[in-house]
Amino acid sequence: MEIRKAEKDDLRAVTDLEALCFPAAEAATEESFRERLRYYGDCFLLLFEEGKLISFVDGMITDEPDLRDEMYEDASMHDPNGKWQMIFGVNTHPNYQRRGYAGLLIQKMIEKAKNEGRRGVVLTCKDQLVHYYAGFGFVNEGRSDKSTHGGVPWNQMRITF
Repeated sequence: MEIRKAEKDDLRAVTDLEALCFPAAEAATEESFRERLRYYGDCFLLLFEEGKLISFVDGMITDEPDLRDEMYEDASMHDPNGKWQMIFGVNTHPNYQRRGYAGLLIQKMIEKAKNEGRRGVVLTCKDQLVHYYAGFGFVNEGRSDKSTHGGVPWNQMRITF
């Protein structure tokens, strides 16, 4: 197993895995990932097994305390000196789910944010995942009024250091 930050050459693998993990209305496009990798490839954590990408977590850094839909599409909003690490996606190939890979990457992203002196980590999730993320220490702040990504309701969750 190898865990590393993303590189531009990971574009196809990241895009393909995202398409397996999210409905089309919620999945990031190849162009969106191209921009994300350009601006904040170091905010992607990728997990490979035998050279195959099986899981990744990504998201920008910002001074804004709340995750907004605009952040998904405008990678230039990334501020490497920001206070908050956002998590946009937690992806694990369906054949490798329920083995702890996503959890390992979430923990690594939390550690990375803490080591970089951030105030915390913010993500949004659907109702059925609130309990899962709470297990990592995220606190549910309720329905987001700033994210309706994919036309569905999201709960904003936060860890503050």
